[in-house]
Amino acid sequence: MNDILILLEYLFLGIFQGFTEPIPVSSSGHLVLLRHLMGLNNLNITFEGFLNFGSLLAVLLIYRKDIVRLTTNSVSYLINRDKEKASDFRFVLFLIIATIPAGILGVLLEDWISATFSDKIRMVGVTLFITGIALWIIRNLRGHKGEAEITVKDAIIIGLAQAISLMPGISRSGATIVGAMLLGLKQDTALRFSFLLYIPVSLGTMIFSVSDMMDKPGDVLWIPSLIALIGALIATYFALIWFMNIMKSGNLKYFAWYCFAVALVIFFVLA
Repeated sequence: MNDILILLEYLFLGIFQGFTEPIPVSSSGHLVLLRHLMGLNNLNITFEGFLNFGSLLAVLLIYRKDIVRLTTNSVSYLINRDKEKASDFRFVLFLIIATIPAGILGVLLEDWISATFSDKIRMVGVTLFITGIALWIIRNLRGHKGEAEITVKDAIIIGLAQAISLMPGISRSGATIVGAMLLGLKQDTALRFSFLLYIPVSLGTMIFSVSDMMDKPGDVLWIPSLIALIGALIATYFALIWFMNIMKSGNLKYFAWYCFAVALVIFFVLA
């Protein structure tokens, strides 16, 4: 009976992480909230990074055609200097540039972020409120710039926005989409850039997490963890499709209201 309860708990954690990962409400902030409410000790950065691999697989599945196109066209441009493929090569180059800020700060500040935010629920309330404000600001923006019009400056600013989202409560997808749309990117371009940008960051997080888990394999419940990962994959897949439809309909304001509501609950009830 106890084994079944553990499996159900891990499955719940995977689904919870997976559903909140692609939508702009901060999965890391919600995991801190969940730890506070339920006293779950297995919600650490290593386990969260492992679950992110499930979300990564879902993103790869949804954007597989874009990934294949960008990869093949970039290789073709490098080999043959085909000018028709240059825009796809530049897009990939900008994704690499945008990855750098979060990659550097993630390595340098991982311990500080964990110590500062992991158990401080009021801080998460503040960052969720900031996420809500940012989403409210862009709620009516539509943008005009497509993939071919992204610049190096745009990539750097979006990368810095992603770096800010290392703090629990600041949504990664929300921060990058807000940054992209404030720079004038179209909604679909901002969404695509945001989630393709998620791939290298998630890969790095997953590598570190699996490495940590392998250092102490006896402390890891592998079967429950794999079930959690599958739950995260399925939940992320459907949550991302849902979010893509919401972006098309321009209803980001509902996520802003949600972030405000959760922040107020944290301030006046939980903190």
